[in-house]
Amino acid sequence: MLLNISLVIIAYLSGSVSSAVVICKLMRLDDPRVHGSNNPGATNVLRLHGKKAAILTLTGDMLKGLFPVLIAHAFNAPGLIIALSALAAFCGHVFPVFFGFRGGKGVATLTGVLFGMYWLLGLVFVITWLAVAGLFRYSSLAGLLAAASTPFYALLLHTSSPYIAAIGCMTVILFWRHRSNIRNLMAGKEDKIGIGKI
Repeated sequence: MLLNISLVIIAYLSGSVSSAVVICKLMRLDDPRVHGSNNPGATNVLRLHGKKAAILTLTGDMLKGLFPVLIAHAFNAPGLIIALSALAAFCGHVFPVFFGFRGGKGVATLTGVLFGMYWLLGLVFVITWLAVAGLFRYSSLAGLLAAASTPFYALLLHTSSPYIAAIGCMTVILFWRHRSNIRNLMAGKEDKIGIGKI
């Protein structure tokens, strides 16, 4: 019991480390929380500081979701605990205890936890994201549609019930965090990939 609780807590603390803030500080760049869209995520870092910083941020956000889930697997934790670890890592990114509970929107970290839960889920998520982004050039729309599709992918792949429930919760939270993007998309004001204002 203590091990299971520890795995979930560690997952949340891992998720709470803001890759964007840490990388921008190390590279002596402006804090993405107070510039651009004010979101500490890879897309805002890309618009503010370019590809190198954005790739590092994206990688960090994915790994902090992936590793806690893999650790739970390594300890042969029950499916429920693995699912809770995934959800905790994601929530840590969105509501980080180290940064006043003001975090990112969760797409990269969701990608990481999905690969940790079942690599095929991560793969179809990424393929969906790439397809939508390629067609419409909206990062936010790609993330939203990929996330909305993932619970159905999980059902088709006969994923366990705790995993499906955790994925459903993460999808709801991700949509809530993207509510301003949804408004912009509906109003035709959302920045396209490669065209956003710096």
